Amino acid sequence: MKGRVLAINTGSTSTKIGYYVDGVPALVRTLAHSAEEIGRYEEVMDQDAMRRDDVMSFLSQEGIGLDAIDIVMARGGLFSPVVTGIYRVNKDMREVLLSCRDGIHACNLSAVIADDIAGLVNTWRKEHGVTAPPCGAFVADPPMADEMLPECRVGGLPEFPRRAFFHALNSRATVRKYLQDHGHDRNDVTAIVAHMGGGVTVTLHRNGEVIDTNNGLGGDGPFTPERAGSCPAFPLVEMCFSGRYTEAEVKKRVLGKGGAMAFFGTNDLRELERRAAAGDASCEVWLQAFGLNVAKYIASLAVTVEGKIDVILLTGGIARDNRIVEDIRRRTSFIAPVEVYAGENELDSLAENGYRILAGVVDIHRYDKDRLIPDVERKDPSVGGLFPEQVTAGKEA
Repeated sequence: MKGRVLAINTGSTSTKIGYYVDGVPALVRTLAHSAEEIGRYEEVMDQDAMRRDDVMSFLSQEGIGLDAIDIVMARGGLFSPVVTGIYRVNKDMREVLLSCRDGIHACNLSAVIADDIAGLVNTWRKEHGVTAPPCGAFVADPPMADEMLPECRVGGLPEFPRRAFFHALNSRATVRKYLQDHGHDRNDVTAIVAHMGGGVTVTLHRNGEVIDTNNGLGGDGPFTPERAGSCPAFPLVEMCFSGRYTEAEVKKRVLGKGGAMAFFGTNDLRELERRAAAGDASCEVWLQAFGLNVAKYIASLAVTVEGKIDVILLTGGIARDNRIVEDIRRRTSFIAPVEVYAGENELDSLAENGYRILAGVVDIHRYDKDRLIPDVERKDPSVGGLFPEQVTAGKEA
């Protein structure tokens, strides 16, 4: 793998950066943003210039200049309609992300920042007379890509369709790693992947498509260290009309201040385990309930394919917790073997996709904010990369 890839993954209070040279991670760092720094901005998308400047300042301190970046990869934000794959950041995508039309989350910042940096690289090259293919900004495996079976999209009310929103980057990367480890030359498995972190999403992968999942940002699925998960309807309605909370406060209650945060004031499961070991029965029961709820959701997805599951994969930060992993394994191994790929491999997954683009072995989707267009920018095998700014039927990038 040849080339220099910058990968960017924005979270609510941090920006993760990965810089890769010829396929090897040369620098991986998390830039923390203090509550005071974040608090200066009324809306999350107002942070774009601040975070971009922080990234550029850090790269400069590390001696990584604009002349040392060939492609910029970003975590996919909240934009639809999309199928899975790789997308070049374009005007439509920027507009939808900046307006938060399809949802508000700090991940929306990633593509905007990546596009800004790619623009700076191209301006530098022009000013210095450097002849090279344009530096592009791309997202891979966006979280709202929807391949769900039609029957899996139906909710209990027409107003409440089930939607896909999951940890797409890490979930898909975990399946690819499993395939590699087990000698598969194509994606021919049916796997359930449970990504466990501050949010928990459980996804059913069949032959490369995610055919069923939960909406991790929409209040669907297991409860988590900081999210309430699926809630009973009547108590939630009563909370909304109690007069005690604004709409924003209710949403924050179920997404950010739910789960362990609501019970114990912490989202650190290691702290709960320390309390449980010291005799706190409530922490012990909550930890058991957490593993049980993830296991229940894994089991429910197995029904979608009549139990024909090849493997269950546990990933995310909480997959490092042996107690919880063994609890889930004990409850679900009757369905399929359980394997663990702990941690979040999102930066590595972005870099992997970046090298596929540079090598010209993948097609690039063009995003249209109003409809799904399957047209793609085709790879140019004669130069081992993409045609510069090729335009297909539909909209310009």
